Amino acid sequence: MASIPSRRIGIDLGGTKIELLALDESGAEVFRKRVPTPKTGYEATLHAIASLVREAEAALGAPGSVGIGIPGALSRATGLVKNANSTYLIGKPLKQDLEKALAREVRVANDANCFALSEAVDGAGAGAEVVFGVILGTGVGGGIVVRGEVLTGPNAIAGEWGHNPLPLPAGPDLPLRTCYCGRSGCIETYLSGPALERDGGDAALGRYEERLARALAGVINILDPNVIVLGGGVSKVTRLYWNVPTLWQKYVFSDRVDTRLLPPKHGDASGVRGAAWLWGR
Repeated sequence: MASIPSRRIGIDLGGTKIELLALDESGAEVFRKRVPTPKTGYEATLHAIASLVREAEAALGAPGSVGIGIPGALSRATGLVKNANSTYLIGKPLKQDLEKALAREVRVANDANCFALSEAVDGAGAGAEVVFGVILGTGVGGGIVVRGEVLTGPNAIAGEWGHNPLPLPAGPDLPLRTCYCGRSGCIETYLSGPALERDGGDAALGRYEERLARALAGVINILDPNVIVLGGGVSKVTRLYWNVPTLWQKYVFSDRVDTRLLPPKHGDASGVRGAAWLWGR
């Protein structure tokens, strides 16, 4: 089996930007660059990613392993992208096309899985047995890491928390909101950054915290993680870390809740770091 290069390159493919980060063997950053995500679609995105990798390797003077986090997943049945809120990726052979462009194996994972892996390896969840990483951004996603390993599942949807129904909808939660996935009432339609902005008003954050508590209580009841780490733009709202654990107690099937709710240690860089760590440490 070929050895892993000493440089690990991670790429975070987002709706507005593509970020590349290269790490050395110790996990220290040695190269970073962001470019806007092309607005002209799939082929332009492939070209932008390949160009970033070549630029990084030219600067580093050596090739690296390449991992990429995407806002979706690869179908176990077809190998094509599915469940992507960047809908131009759906049905595309992204992994195969990047491997052809870069002439090497490329590892592809859901961006929330990459976020969770980063925070479990050397972030807010370091040392915890079970870490649930949450993305509260343009979309809502989740990733599960157990003993340092990402759980993917036979359907490649482990942690896809954002497309479960919001628990116990009532009052201002009704009527159920329509999601881009074709369903109604998805957690994403209530807890994404755009959803919070649309909600508006002085009580918006209070409603948001109550909804987040209900939704995370469901995760705790099933997964019972040691740590839940929040990521994405909404994770910067500091009051969530005090208020939500107070609110979730009444929805969790336990006499007390020891799960910790934490902000990310690596902030906006966590997803791209996790993409680099898809090749191990």
